[in-house]
Amino acid sequence: MIPRRLRSPSPPGGQVSTSHLQSNTCPVSVSPPHTHCSLLPLPDLGKGEEKHHDDDSLCPFISGFCSVRHGLAVILHLCNFSINSQKMSLSIAMPAMVNDTAWPSPLNATAGRPSAGSQDGWNETLQQLEAPMYDWSPEIQGIILSSINYGSFLAPIPTGYIAGIFGAKYLVGVSLLLSSILALLVPLAADAGAVSLIILRIAQGIAQVMVLTSEYSIWVKWAPPLEKNQLINTALSGELTGSFITLLIGGFLCQTKGWPSIFYIFGGIGCACSFLWFPLVYDDPTNHPFISTGEKEYIVCSLAQQDSSPGWSLPIKAMMKSLPLWGILVFYFTEFWIISILMAYMPTYINSVLQANLRDSGILSALLLAVAFISSILGGLLADFLHSRKIFRLVTIRKLSTAIGVLIPSVVLVSLHWVRSSVSTSMGLWALSSSATTFCQIGALVNFLDIAPRYTGFLRGLSQVFAYVSGAISSTVAGYLISQDSEFGWRNVFLISVSINVSGLVFYLIFGQANVQDWATEQMFTQF
Repeated sequence: MIPRRLRSPSPPGGQVSTSHLQSNTCPVSVSPPHTHCSLLPLPDLGKGEEKHHDDDSLCPFISGFCSVRHGLAVILHLCNFSINSQKMSLSIAMPAMVNDTAWPSPLNATAGRPSAGSQDGWNETLQQLEAPMYDWSPEIQGIILSSINYGSFLAPIPTGYIAGIFGAKYLVGVSLLLSSILALLVPLAADAGAVSLIILRIAQGIAQVMVLTSEYSIWVKWAPPLEKNQLINTALSGELTGSFITLLIGGFLCQTKGWPSIFYIFGGIGCACSFLWFPLVYDDPTNHPFISTGEKEYIVCSLAQQDSSPGWSLPIKAMMKSLPLWGILVFYFTEFWIISILMAYMPTYINSVLQANLRDSGILSALLLAVAFISSILGGLLADFLHSRKIFRLVTIRKLSTAIGVLIPSVVLVSLHWVRSSVSTSMGLWALSSSATTFCQIGALVNFLDIAPRYTGFLRGLSQVFAYVSGAISSTVAGYLISQDSEFGWRNVFLISVSINVSGLVFYLIFGQANVQDWATEQMFTQF
């Protein structure tokens, strides 16, 4: 919950004492008009580095977790939960939708009943429910699962640009509501045929990418430098929570209530979250009705040295020549190649390779995401600790985290083919891979906030284009390889994914930086 306005202690007369401050104290003034920043002086960190407070001990409330900015992170967590639960719903429901052991449906259904002994008790429940079943080949399933990415590359760049100029509040709220309504319509679209479902998934993917792109613009004005990692990771961990809950109960819902129920439940939750969003979220802390004066001063002063004012013009030519930016973009493509495959096919792998039934495959996948959620939260806190104590430079934190997030999962994926006969060993390796992958979120995946805070919205949109194009290609390729060779298809999918992912890591380690680039320090006219 977002706290109501709290009073910030001040000396008589309403003025905050500044006698202990040095000459470079933050000069920012916020409402009330004559209240000045009562924080520690801003140390000079050199060109391109963000300036921040060395010590927050004088302000225990504003640097704690009971604050509006942390409440905002929780609300964004719920929004990301809704988006990813809707995205993952089809992945967990697909085995039930194409299970040819169930009763036939009048529309696009399989023919014939199961032979005796060919299904367990869960499949018998499916028969009793008479949920619609569809005769979709592995190739069609791959296209349906990846179709959510097909139109996604159209929306990120204009969405990020608009969010950077006008704010993200209404873009996120309206897009979340639209995605949730489309989720409620998935069963109807499936009955109408595979083409109708693909079209709906394309539209839903565009709405979802508008949410995921716009939300980063909020942190430009809300996240103090020493809390940036934990706030962003708290918000983004909602994607893991959404996948966790979907996989944990999705199989159970499909088997007991019928697969359409999963879309009705998570679509309804998304609608509720969108209505919660509008009254509680604001683009700027200075306009928030519930924030305390002390917290407002802390946020504004900590970001006073950061040049984050949006501009209508974009230094396109300079961006195209920027190797640090290309390092981030290339890594987005290579990292989301493997992430998209794991998100779409993890339940299928556990079901088909490890021979777990639909319910158990969902539960096992959910446990992996629970591990990733914990790792994500702890990783954000660790990164902020290392940064605030100046143990590592920011660029070192970014590159080290990225390397951990790529190399450990790569070793795991290569090993899975040779340990597939052991469920416990395979799941242990999956858990290790899931926890390590989250370190990329405090590495290259948020690096654009460091090199160009002024253009955060646009660069987030640009990076999303690379991510969704990669996801569209990788899921389709994976579906083709698996359908062509049931024994070695998974091995080939993992080997190709690891090769691509490691190449992106090498490129980022060579060219990645964490200082504000020259082209992001002042507004420039668009050049081609």
